[in-house]
Amino acid sequence: MRAFFLGALGCGAMALGLALAADPPSKPLTEPAKPDALPPAAAANDIALVERNLAARKEYETSIKALYEHYTKVGDKQRLAWAERELMAFHMLWKPSYNLDVRDVPPPTLQASVNVKDANDLYRSAMEYKGKGFGDDYVLNMRRAELLLREVLEKYPNSDKIGDVAYQLGDIYESRAYKQYDRAAKYYERSCQWVKGGPRTDARLRAALLYDKQLNERSKAVEMYRAVVDHDTNPDHIRQAEKRLAELNGRK
Repeated sequence: MRAFFLGALGCGAMALGLALAADPPSKPLTEPAKPDALPPAAAANDIALVERNLAARKEYETSIKALYEHYTKVGDKQRLAWAERELMAFHMLWKPSYNLDVRDVPPPTLQASVNVKDANDLYRSAMEYKGKGFGDDYVLNMRRAELLLREVLEKYPNSDKIGDVAYQLGDIYESRAYKQYDRAAKYYERSCQWVKGGPRTDARLRAALLYDKQLNERSKAVEMYRAVVDHDTNPDHIRQAEKRLAELNGRK
């Protein structure tokens, strides 16, 4: 049985679920090899290029959806199957965020203030996929979870679940399915900024560790470790942050 992203096609109530996997692609879906640490941040002059890339991605996705809808109406099963597979391949494609400030991570000013049922349903559906399966199935399910969680932020930015959504996105981007550590760290930060005193008390520490160990951003790591000391209530988190701060401040 073929699989495709019903949620991405916007098929009414079924948009909350993604079709169950089958027909795996011929090549592994894991991300291409990357260095352990990112190179220095790109200069601001990449903004126009990144915007163009994002627009091209959106236009390509929209064109496949239009084909899918057309072949659904005319009953062309063969071409409908092609559209399904191409749409799935698009969503499974590893798409890096070249500049997090360009339509990727929402601003820190969002407020988790309203209980929204549709947002809750999307979050629940995402968690049914997150972390499930092995090999390619695991990667497919993490992609599904990412799409559903990002849909919450896009459609319901005032939902009282956005703090949890940000934390889960941080965990997804940190996972072996993505290894996009800059994205992960930023979403961990947002989970604290959008919900003051939220339940995800390790979010600041996880962000600090990424800035420290993966991204080699010492000043940002120090900032986050200090935030752990100032705001966290978990003694183990605080001890870990204080120890690392002492080590960092002791460097020549």
